[in-house]
Amino acid sequence: MEKFLENIQEAEKKIKTADHLAYITYPLLKDKRLFLVLLSEIKKSLICCINSILRYDYLYKRVSLSPDTKTNFETFLNKSSKRFQITPKELEQIKNIFQFEECHRKSSMEIMKEDKILILSPDLKQKIITIEQIKEFLQISKSILEKTKNTILRKI
Repeated sequence: MEKFLENIQEAEKKIKTADHLAYITYPLLKDKRLFLVLLSEIKKSLICCINSILRYDYLYKRVSLSPDTKTNFETFLNKSSKRFQITPKELEQIKNIFQFEECHRKSSMEIMKEDKILILSPDLKQKIITIEQIKEFLQISKSILEKTKNTILRKI
């Protein structure tokens, strides 16, 4: 099976996991640490979608791939995303998701308060994550997965 199809299947699994955590597990447990797990799962699903898009475009010689992930991400933003009807708002949200996750990875401290998590970056800048943001990120990732599936599977 083509690698881009495997990436689509992996993205579907990650989104189903995140969806279950956001809409079933979190309301039962009310554990804010799930926000960070959700953020990670959403990012992984987006990475699978982006990889699938890039591999598909590479297969048809529309883009060239680089060993550098940042270069490939720029290729996705500038070339491939337009062909897959990914809106500028969705692209901005993808960047936000990646920034939140990177901030969490580099953070020295997280403070859990009411229904939000405050992440302090090494330079002491604050980022706040709420369940509403997580659900919005999840909807964006579902939308991108659908656009990826519809475009790729329609042409196979």
